[in-house]
Amino acid sequence: MTITGSCACGTVRFAIEGRPSALGTCHCSRCRKLGSSTILFVTRDQFRLLSGADHIKTISPRPPYTYTRSFCRACGTALGEPLSPDASFPINAHCLDDDPGVAHGFHEFTEDRPAWDRPVTTEEIAQ
Repeated sequence: MTITGSCACGTVRFAIEGRPSALGTCHCSRCRKLGSSTILFVTRDQFRLLSGADHIKTISPRPPYTYTRSFCRACGTALGEPLSPDASFPINAHCLDDDPGVAHGFHEFTEDRPAWDRPVTTEEIAQ
């Protein structure tokens, strides 16, 4: 199973071999602001950057955050951490071209979730 993905302009392209380990949403303010709150965890050995390495811009976090985040320099798409040296790292799930074959399995930092980010019932919409 090969899952492909890219930034919005197609400059940064990647492939993931095999099933990712997890898919979920981080609700911390940093992930939300960086546009990569729904993330897919992959391992270093299953991730392959196909093109655009020279177009990836990485920013370092300010405490208390510890994870870097990367973007395409050409279009600004949040990528997650494709240049991470870690054994496992997140990739922005919205960059995927294919079904990752794993269901959404977690929400973290839900205490930081904004009030407007909650499910709305059909009855509430009708009012």
